[in-house]
Amino acid sequence: MQFDHERLDVYHVALGFVVVANDIAQRLPRGRRYLADQLQRAATSVILNLAEGAGEYNPSEKARFYRMSKRSATECAAVLDVCKELRLVAPESHGGGRDLLLRIVSMLTRLAQSAQEGQGGR
Repeated sequence: MQFDHERLDVYHVALGFVVVANDIAQRLPRGRRYLADQLQRAATSVILNLAEGAGEYNPSEKARFYRMSKRSATECAAVLDVCKELRLVAPESHGGGRDLLLRIVSMLTRLAQSAQEGQGGR
């Protein structure tokens, strides 16, 4: 038996991003712990809101949690961009993380739209 969120492809992609985010965070210099903490919190928030949304029955609430998850993913992208501009992350790490986030955001957008449609298009 599985939880609802474990059946979603986006959940597994997002778990992969958590690993990437953790690797990037561990490589940040000691004086940039605030960026590491923000990246790890936002990456975890993607997963947690996704799981909460998948377990929700109300279509409006389900869509809301998926949108919150998407916002956390875009927050991760912004943190990666800051790290890139400050030359704190290797270009390939930035690019790989960004590619995963683009995929996650696209999948979450479709999930949120689908959940909203389950409510009669409201």
